[in-house]
Amino acid sequence: MIPAATPTPTPAPGTQPRVDVRQQVLVLYLASSALDSRVVGWSVYDGTGATSPTTGDSDVPPYESGLDALLDGWRLFQAAQLLPPQPGHEYDVSFLKHEFFFEKLVTM
Repeated sequence: MIPAATPTPTPAPGTQPRVDVRQQVLVLYLASSALDSRVVGWSVYDGTGATSPTTGDSDVPPYESGLDALLDGWRLFQAAQLLPPQPGHEYDVSFLKHEFFFEKLVTM
């Protein structure tokens, strides 16, 4: 059974109404560990529900570099650990190593 929605309470006189904040997440895979290197892969997640992007829905990255995302107001909150390859595996094909997570907080 799904619980019934709770109505939003009316703010008391002289107080500000409650502001809903939603998170947007941008995942950028860069060519190297430097934030100013070019974007080679990306994903976008919109917690506002205003858009529903999917993987592969664009051939053009949302930004040229991670630094461009910072300049546009995205906040960096996670970067991948830099792990050296095991000897003999320097040229193996695997996951994209240089993964950076960004967020924007959007008021609704």
